[in-house]
Amino acid sequence: MYTETKNNKKLKELYQKALSIKSAIPHPRIMGIIRECGGKMHMAERQWAEAATDFFEAFKNYDEAGNQRRIQCLKYLVLANMLMESEVNPFDGQEAKPYRNDPEILAMTNLIAAYQRNEILEFEKILKSNRRTIMDDPFIRNYIEDLLKNVRTQVLLKLIKPYTRIRIPFISKELNVPEKDVEELLVSLILDNRIHGQIDQVNRLLERGDRSKGMKKYTAIDKWNTQLKSLHQTIGNRVC
Repeated sequence: MYTETKNNKKLKELYQKALSIKSAIPHPRIMGIIRECGGKMHMAERQWAEAATDFFEAFKNYDEAGNQRRIQCLKYLVLANMLMESEVNPFDGQEAKPYRNDPEILAMTNLIAAYQRNEILEFEKILKSNRRTIMDDPFIRNYIEDLLKNVRTQVLLKLIKPYTRIRIPFISKELNVPEKDVEELLVSLILDNRIHGQIDQVNRLLERGDRSKGMKKYTAIDKWNTQLKSLHQTIGNRVC
């Protein structure tokens, strides 16, 4: 119930209580449910590694109980694995290996392979052509934008590595996204110190190197955006 209503505070309390019970050995199906709820809770808090651990435990327990929910949890494990940018393929483990060619899992197997090879066009193609097994799951769908951002980030960082100056339209073409989205991603990476440089908006260039100018400019923009959102919320509350 708390998972469906996204009441993470209550869910966390219940989850911790459930894991602390030592008086009896619970049925693997019950442990599967507890671990799956824990995985979803960690995902909501963007704690990808903890979510992956819980989904793996849920998968193992459901598998032991012979419950078909194991397939769903295996999909969620793959999702969490990609979000934590792990280089480990969960299908390499002996527990998950027998399911890698399962029709319900095959799309996720292909997805993680494309993800780990940073093949963004193939990644997007798999998402589009496997709508039923991937995109029709509301839980997975919630994190698709995060996944796409991760893939684009990896491709972008690899793409710009040999250059001190690179054109934004070129990056846009390689990532298959509008220039506006490229610029937003670049600003985010500059603020996170993953790219040292600044954007020349007149000439549509990323100039790598001088970190201080870029950081000062984009920190100011980020602060201004935060203040604008706060002002908008205050006005909205007064109107209500």
